[in-house]
Amino acid sequence: MKNHSVFCVSDHTGVTVEAVAKSMLAQFPALEFSLIALPFIDSPEKAQEAAARIAATPGALAFSTLTDPALRVPFHAAGVSLFDVFERIAPAVETALGEAATPSGGRTHGMTPDYESRMDAVNFSLALDDGLQPQRLSQADLILVGVSRVGKTPSALYLALQHSLRVANYPLTPDDLEQNSLPDVLLANLTHLRALTLSAERLAAIRQARYPNSRYASLAQCRNELAAAERLFARHAVPVIDSTRMSVEEIAARLRHS
Repeated sequence: MKNHSVFCVSDHTGVTVEAVAKSMLAQFPALEFSLIALPFIDSPEKAQEAAARIAATPGALAFSTLTDPALRVPFHAAGVSLFDVFERIAPAVETALGEAATPSGGRTHGMTPDYESRMDAVNFSLALDDGLQPQRLSQADLILVGVSRVGKTPSALYLALQHSLRVANYPLTPDDLEQNSLPDVLLANLTHLRALTLSAERLAAIRQARYPNSRYASLAQCRNELAAAERLFARHAVPVIDSTRMSVEEIAARLRHS
């Protein structure tokens, strides 16, 4: 199967254009793609070099978020198949708003007004990771609960960094799972609890990669822990998200609206 080279060109970090490219390319599951990031293309010279590189790659596609129209000129001149988010969407938005856009690269990143709150949230989530400082759980916007390795830490940090949410995570230990009720410290903050779960097969694979051939990673152990955790969640009506087939972005979106 042919592998298509797809360049993600940005005048800043490239986070936005990579997300757009991945979402679009996911609509073509029968094809294979290799994504190549070209961030900080913020001068005509860099744009010309990038355009030449892409033009020299047979069959390459290029997605971009180049806010300055002048930076797109070298790509068009080189005959590159350029799919620029701003070029294709901005005119329609301008028409709808009756206002011309003012190009300015990097406005969605960097030292935005909520920068300090995002950093505060990240520090909070790190301080309350993996059950640390349970006496501070009442300060959390959300508390993620579940057995080990269901995705609590990456979800908490993503919500903190992207959405300024102070998210703690609390792992349920085998001792917790043998009880008839959630730990008292969680019950005291019940309205803030959100549970994550996975299929037993997926959990076993994740644990196996970290602790090969251990009881902890065995399919039987994973099934038992997940079943016990789900009984506790049901007993206390804790909202549960099955993250088996979800990316961290999808998990975060579900958590924000659960």
